[in-house]
Amino acid sequence: MQLPSVLVLNGPNLNLLGTREPAIYGAETLDDVARMCHDAAARLHLEVDFRQSNAEHQLIDWLHEARTRVDGIVINPAAYTHTSVAIADALSAIAKPVIEVHISNVHKREAFRHHSFVSPIAEAIIVGCGTQGYVLALERMQTLLTTKFAKQVTQ
Repeated sequence: MQLPSVLVLNGPNLNLLGTREPAIYGAETLDDVARMCHDAAARLHLEVDFRQSNAEHQLIDWLHEARTRVDGIVINPAAYTHTSVAIADALSAIAKPVIEVHISNVHKREAFRHHSFVSPIAEAIIVGCGTQGYVLALERMQTLLTTKFAKQVTQ
């Protein structure tokens, strides 16, 4: 039996985790986050495809690919959270469960960070939990996917 698959997508500047504003984002690197996600996925019986890009078009291309190859999406759109209607449209077009993650509590920061184009599409939003938010997102996604697959089996 094939494991449910989750695309974990990271937006701009997250490649600088561990060195960019560690007081806000912590000391863990993106490689550390990837390891955390793969470890959590193994425990949760999920497959994870972990990616990062600074380019909006690349994130959208990966989302389009995800339509036919993953069961759910965990996304930290980073600065594109507040600016990208295109990413929101791509997420809407996929019709898969989406969980939005932010390492910092965006609501305690500048006012422009309080608006998200992704949140209305997301099944859940995890903010301010540090990099542990990714693990929490995968745990929630596992619950969503288990429930979804159980409903499909009983129908």
